Amino acid sequence: MTILAFDLGAGSGRAFSGHVDGGLIKAEEIHRFPNQPVQAGRHLYWDILRLFHEIKQGILKAKNDCGRISCIGIDSWAVDFGLLDQNGELLGNPYHYRDPHTDGIMEEVLDVLGKEEIFSHTGIQLLPFNTMYQLYALKKANPSLLERAETLLMIPDLLRYFLTGEKKSEFTNATTTQLFNPNTSDWDWELISLLGLPAAIFPKDILKPGGEAGRLMPSVCGELGVPAAPVIAVGEHDTASAVVGIPAETKEFAYFICGTWSLIGTELDEPLMTQQALDWNFTNEGGVGGTYRLLKNIMGLWIFQRCQADWEKDGKRYTSGELVKLAGQADGFRSWIDPDHGMFLNPVNMPEAIKDFCRKTDQNVPETPGAIIRCVLESLAFKYRFILERIEALTGKEYEGLHMAGGGIRNELLCQYTANVLARKVWAGPAEASAIGNIAVQAIALGMFWDVWDARQAIKRSFSQKTYAPKDTAAWEKAYRHFTEHILGAAAGGKR
Repeated sequence: MTILAFDLGAGSGRAFSGHVDGGLIKAEEIHRFPNQPVQAGRHLYWDILRLFHEIKQGILKAKNDCGRISCIGIDSWAVDFGLLDQNGELLGNPYHYRDPHTDGIMEEVLDVLGKEEIFSHTGIQLLPFNTMYQLYALKKANPSLLERAETLLMIPDLLRYFLTGEKKSEFTNATTTQLFNPNTSDWDWELISLLGLPAAIFPKDILKPGGEAGRLMPSVCGELGVPAAPVIAVGEHDTASAVVGIPAETKEFAYFICGTWSLIGTELDEPLMTQQALDWNFTNEGGVGGTYRLLKNIMGLWIFQRCQADWEKDGKRYTSGELVKLAGQADGFRSWIDPDHGMFLNPVNMPEAIKDFCRKTDQNVPETPGAIIRCVLESLAFKYRFILERIEALTGKEYEGLHMAGGGIRNELLCQYTANVLARKVWAGPAEASAIGNIAVQAIALGMFWDVWDARQAIKRSFSQKTYAPKDTAAWEKAYRHFTEHILGAAAGGKR
């Protein structure tokens, strides 16, 4: 029995075949494809039909390489969506969350509703690209599009609809919209009304992870030559799936999902919607098994990746491994950035933005690729500790170490820096936590595991972890104190 998991990230997508054998989970990547946004005119779009094409190619590869497909699940990034008209046709390509159409919109909405009101209804972190602000931007700039829309579907919901014809939302991704109320476990109809958004576009069915969302429709089955396999609503926000993939042994654990974005948090039974959580701009996103993920989004390896891409535009091509090696050879503790400052969201040139931040904060300006990447990696590690300490303050708990998962664990220098500044162990693995968590939720739906904790024990037995012990803690402690006192908030106008 083959479990087919699609894990779509902001830069690439992957299809994994999963099997459960003797209480162990086996996951094999069978298809990988780029996920490249497209700039067309003034807007940045997701190429959603190309993604759907690649999903069909993944189904074909699973059929040909693995045999019968038992079920299928899709997870992806959050906040972005597609709109369908009354005939079920897609009304244009979905906007990318880095598109500038939301510039200034969050501030406008906050002036109307107030951040306390929004947070008390949703418990979600204020980020300028949240679905709430994207919809409000559409209402202002393109109201006819909303008027023609009959259904809003988040990205994995939309791709699932292309497979099944069923228009249903999934809980973990719905919570990220900042239009879902955890107190009522439903869309927040009051906020939707106050913003003047059309209530009818929000699907009434909000599926909990682990439920069947539909089956492959006849046209897909005919095209691909496969039976009508069930499509499971997994933790469709990739972070929700990744947290399922954390091989934690106790309920009180802290995790760090490291990729294009860095997400640090813990798993709770109920959302934590205190004034302090609001002041620190934490979020409470839905998790698998009725849990909530108290976490903070940090601008992660996006900064590293953009430096790499911008240097390549200038004819200087470096592999990730080469840049990490150069960073390890560069002098340490020379300059730092606040990774969450607004100037790093989508600058014209990332290396120049880093240099500019250092100039404005009266620091040594890194000039070489090695020095720039060293600056980035040290800054990220410092920010991870800063956020983890705030999580501990919010929950009143102290965590022995940090579970680190996602593709970023392949950057061993970042893993070691994180252990150094935390002065605690970092347990790294698995790298493909989202895909493994996706497979695990489907396996639970098939009755192969009792629940998430049963699946996590299987994940721990099935996939290796690497432990990073802290080194040079005194030097890192001194540098961290300087970072928090002089760098965070040093340049005006940034987001913390």
